[in-house]
This record gives sequence, C-alpha cells and structure tokens, in this order.
Amino acid sequence: LHQRESAFSDVEQLGEKLGYTCENGKLHNVSLGQGQEKVAEEALRVASRQGHWVILQNIHLVQAWLKQLEKELEINCEGAHNDYRVFMSAEPANRPENHILPEGILESAIKITNEPPRGMQANLHKALSNFSQETMEMCNKEAEFKSLLFSLCYFHACVAERRKFGAQGWNRPYPFNTGDLTISVNVLYNYLEANKTVPWEDLRYLFGEIMYGGHITDNWDRRLCLTYLEEFIHPDQLDGELQLAPGFPTPPNMDYIGYHQYIDTCLPPESPHLYGLHPNAEIGFQTMTSEHLFKTVFELQPRDMGSTSGVTVTREDKAKQSLDDLLEKLPEEFNMAEITGKVEDRTPYVVVAFQECERMNLLNRGIRTSLKELDLGFKGELKMTSAMEDLIGALFLDQTPEIWAKLAYPSTCGLTAWFADLLLRIKELEIWVADFQVPPSVWLAAFFNPQSFLTAIMQATARKCELPLDRMCLYCEVTKRTKEEFKDPPREGAFVHGLYLEGASWDWDIGFLADSRLKELYPVMPVIFIK
Repeated sequence: LHQRESAFSDVEQLGEKLGYTCENGKLHNVSLGQGQEKVAEEALRVASRQGHWVILQNIHLVQAWLKQLEKELEINCEGAHNDYRVFMSAEPANRPENHILPEGILESAIKITNEPPRGMQANLHKALSNFSQETMEMCNKEAEFKSLLFSLCYFHACVAERRKFGAQGWNRPYPFNTGDLTISVNVLYNYLEANKTVPWEDLRYLFGEIMYGGHITDNWDRRLCLTYLEEFIHPDQLDGELQLAPGFPTPPNMDYIGYHQYIDTCLPPESPHLYGLHPNAEIGFQTMTSEHLFKTVFELQPRDMGSTSGVTVTREDKAKQSLDDLLEKLPEEFNMAEITGKVEDRTPYVVVAFQECERMNLLNRGIRTSLKELDLGFKGELKMTSAMEDLIGALFLDQTPEIWAKLAYPSTCGLTAWFADLLLRIKELEIWVADFQVPPSVWLAAFFNPQSFLTAIMQATARKCELPLDRMCLYCEVTKRTKEEFKDPPREGAFVHGLYLEGASWDWDIGFLADSRLKELYPVMPVIFIK
C-alpha cells in the first residue's frame, strides 16, 4: 500500500456484504506494533478454528516477528475452517535491502498492490468516492454542504498530488490520507448543523491548522495550506463565482453521480495550473520521472556489453577502466602540517578553510583507499568483499558509490559529473589556502558546511566591532553583477556566488523575484553581498 491508504476500510466493506464485521466478532483487526504480536497470534488461532477473517496491518513494522508469523500461518492452516481468511498489509520497500517479508508468505499469498491515483482527475474522483448520495443529503443546509464538500475534495486532491513536484510542491513530504478528508467532512457537517450561517473562518482554521495542518511541520508549508483553503473555501462558491482552477468553477447543486460527471466533462487537462504552479514544475517532474526510468532500464541491461570492434566488454573491464581514470585524475591530499604553518592568526575564515581541507582530505582518502583496494582485488591480491562488489556496480553504472557519498556533500549527480565537480571544489580550496585571502567572490555551494562560512562572517564582524556574537545577524544584498566582475573582496563580509533559484526567476534589472521563465528551471542568482 502507498502511504495515504489503509487496507482496513476495503476489507471492512467487503466483510459487511458477506457478514464478517467487528461487531459480530467475525472480523479481527490487528494494527501491528510493539506488543501486538501475541494479540495477532491469538486472533489467528481463533479465526482458523471458527472460520473468521483476520486483518494484520503494517506487518513491515515487526520485522523480528515475521518468521514466527510464517510458522503461525502454516500451523493454523492445518485443519482450518473453510471460511478462514487472513489479510495482511505492508508499505512497499523503497530499497532492495529493505525487502524483509519471508518468501513463504509471499509465495503462498495472493498479492494486491494499491497504487496512489495519478493526476488531478483521478485524485478528485478518488476523494469523492469516499462519500455517497446519502452523505450529500444528510445535512439540513444541503446546498452549502455539497459545495463545501466538493471544495474539500478538490483541496485534498491538490495537497496530495503536489508531492510529485518535489520541493516545489512541499518543503517536506507529508502523509495526507483519506482519513483527513473524511474527518474534515464530519466536522463540516457538525458545524453547519450547529450554526445558522456558514462559519467560514472557523472551518478554514480547523482544516488548515488541525485536520491537515496536524501533519505539517514547516511554517511555509502551513502558510501554503492556509492559502489554498482561503481560495477554495470562500463565500463566492455558493453563487458559482469561485474558480477552483483556471477554467474550472465550483459546480452547481447536483447529485452524487452528477459531480463525477462534472469532473469528467469540465475539469481542464492535467497541468500544473490546476495546483497553482508554473508549467516549469511539470517539466521538472517529467524530467525526474524519465531519469528514474532510464536509470532502471540501464541497471537491467546485460552485465557484458559488445563494443564496436566486436570484443565483449565485461562489467569488471568497464569498472577497471573507470578506476584507472579516477586514480589518475585524483589529486593529492592537502598537507595540513604545511597549511597550518602558513598562518599565525587563526581568523574565523582561516578556521573554515582548515575544516574544509580536513573534510576534503577524508573524502579524498576514502576514494583513493577504496579504489586501490578494488585494484588489488582485480589483481587477486585481496579477497573481493561485498563493499568492493558495490563499488564495481557503481563504477559500471556511472553512479556515485554510497561509501563516497557518506563522506561527501549532498549531490544528485552521476559519477562522471560528481567527480568533475569534486575537482573544481578542490581547485577552489587550493586557491584559497595558497595565501588564505578570502576570494573576491566565494563559491558558497562548494563547502561541505556552508553554514560555517556564514557564521565566520558574523564572528569576524563581532571581533572587529567588539559586539556579542549572539546579537549578530546577517545582512544580504543581491548585487547586479556576476563573479567575473569582482576583482577584490569587500572590506567587511563577503561576496558569494553559486546559488540558484527553483520555482522563480530573478529580474536582474530591478533586483526582485519574478515569475519563472518557461523552460528555465534553475536560473542562477547574481553575486550576493553578505555582511
């Protein structure tokens, strides 16, 4: 199951049709977690003898008990009642090493996957399908209730589907689920029944700060959620004057089937405009999906490849070629004894340079050591280990090895681009430590810890002006120039470059944020003066 779904509601609906409910004791629902293993075992025993149903939810949370579960299923199947059924649910594993379900359970089970709906139309139909014609008619203020319920469904579809746009959708992924929507509709019903007029402010607060806002931990995400509700929960919708999206007004008063038909006939084609986003967001999403697809296809290709000359190139041969090339290009480590001997006054900037050199040495040493060990493994002088096999696979697939990524800075590049970027960062450090003069413009993104440089700016100013550090703050001014136009550093603070925007662009003429330009996904920022 994906994160926003629960298997229990589907099993419960089927059970009600066939006479298996929690009320009559024929449906046993166990949500697994700490201490629930014994409860599940007892439910399996009782159900196998009396022909009941058992649903075990989230079995991925009890990895240590799964082997015992496999045994319990085998034992209880012997001589079991013909009506005995067991349903189990688990989240999909995001990586191969997280595949923890025993093969015996997987082989004997009928496997069903419940994928999240894709696109606004599918999400809106899915949200509306949680209700029925009876739901539509249960409130005394029927017109207001129907309109607000549809707006809530559209809001739910928006916040759920925005996650596919990555950081432009939400700063952090949140587990919005069907329960949030159904509880919100119950709250809507209670408030409309208890008030003579629609309490718009109260409803927006409850939905945005409690029901959906309870998941949200980022202040900007909370602001976005409340902004959505201000747009979708509005008095104008009762007159049909509210646009949920460009070209998609709130529907008139109709029945349950009519709302589904309205979605099919009136909803505009899928685009970021339906979520209030720029078309560039769709380009970024499709690019990321394509890259993931091609990466998967590339990983499935044969490990032995034919070259243009007809000679077969094995995985090990290609890895050996990459290994030799990387070792040849990898520069020597920084001589910390020599570097530290150059300076007498350890200013905050010098300390940052030392820290960056030490971190770079750790990464350099890790790369060199792992490559040399693999080279010895190819020669037969060392036994091949699982770490070496992983390194061979990464070199063959042009991916950054995990053992290097743990020592390095965050990056999403493939190995070739990642290594080229590493050499540029080393060169930048070499220029800085040559005389320990702050460069005219500092490549801020090249640091392992960019925050340390920003702190150094405050420390240097605090020492110079004899001010307490805890009362210092940074002042940033976006210039209208590029790094090549700066020849000397400022007298205080620093010029920094290497920053990019996503989801907006920068107007160089007037010096303000502007809407994104089409197909320009990551516009570069001008040099920024920080003091």
